[in-house]
Amino acid sequence: MEKIEVGEIFTISDENDQEEEVEVLATVDIDGIEYIAVCFVEDVQEDSEEDIDIFFLKVDEDGDLSALESDEEFDKVSTAFEEVFEEEDLED
Repeated sequence: MEKIEVGEIFTISDENDQEEEVEVLATVDIDGIEYIAVCFVEDVQEDSEEDIDIFFLKVDEDGDLSALESDEEFDKVSTAFEEVFEEEDLED
């Protein structure tokens, strides 16, 4: 599978098999593992002052997406993405 790019939109299924479109907001590589930050396209398209929910997913070697497996992994990934988003804010 090709590398996932920021701005890419794709469909994922939740635990209830409902499909939702998500947009990639950022990518980060931690210890050779690619992670992506995504949000629901519907949330981005709404013209609102409310915060949007951001989710982190792991990209395996086959390009398949999976949920983070532990609180420790979540903490590590969320810290890395906070740094990415802070850098983007400084550039704006």
